[in-house]
Amino acid sequence: MKIALITPAKPGSRLGNRHTALRWAAMLRQRGHQVALEVSWNSHPADLMLALHARRSADSVARFATAYPQCPLVLALTGTDIYRDIHFDADAQRSLALATRIIVLQDKGLDELAPALRTRAHVVYQSAPSLARRPPLQRSFEVCIAGHLRTEKDPFRAAQALHRLPADSRIRITQMGQALDQAMAAEAQHWMRVEPRYRWLGERPHGEVLRYLARAPVMVISSHMEGGANVICEAVAAGTPVIASAIPGNIGMLGEHYAGYYAPADTAALTALLHRAECDPTWLALLQNQCARRRELFMPETEADSLARVIEASLLA
Repeated sequence: MKIALITPAKPGSRLGNRHTALRWAAMLRQRGHQVALEVSWNSHPADLMLALHARRSADSVARFATAYPQCPLVLALTGTDIYRDIHFDADAQRSLALATRIIVLQDKGLDELAPALRTRAHVVYQSAPSLARRPPLQRSFEVCIAGHLRTEKDPFRAAQALHRLPADSRIRITQMGQALDQAMAAEAQHWMRVEPRYRWLGERPHGEVLRYLARAPVMVISSHMEGGANVICEAVAAGTPVIASAIPGNIGMLGEHYAGYYAPADTAALTALLHRAECDPTWLALLQNQCARRRELFMPETEADSLARVIEASLLA
């Protein structure tokens, strides 16, 4: 089958949507499909469209639906889609209406859909291959953060928490990710000046990010908004416990009863959890065990099978 796979993230982009699209293209090709990966649909014939992002791919979705009304159209919702755009943006809402099937990236995403849409919706968890643990740093307790610096990520919450820790704390923060504007870069540089225990490395190759993640005793994800962060999959694949903001996108990944949540934007609460991670190995082991129990959800074969089932269901619709 010929599949037009649309992502607004351009070639060479390190944004999560691009990584997802590349991974899905490979999985679908392994199942025997012909996949054309495009930023915008080029109007070439296709048997099915799989589009990431309801708002930003809206033009491609609308044109495909007009040109091939009988063909399935699968729409994958991102974080900004499901927790913002679909609730007020006309283009995003039109994409939802045109979709034969809808993908959300974690089970809490279903709660954001109207009941009529949930009947067309499927959960496809993202995945990461297994990653061997690496020896941790001996002179410090390293906290890893990985993700682009943008407002939705609340990227400096951990730096603010670090600033509140006791002077004798061994915690050091290593943060990686491209600053998406000059203000974010300036703030990262500010925190490096005022807090010597904080390092921002900027954008790093994916393999290097994984090596840092695999040696860190803990990872922090502090976002205000997430569709289903792949970096959580990578942390779980590396056996790295996660401290996460208690937002639906993170709860849908780690489970309702995960012990490592703090209230979003609550610096004091995050400070307390970082201090506990450093000082309470029993609690840290609990987080690691809870993450390990989620591992099966984030296996590449699980993601590939889930995606294949969505494609099959769309053909039967």
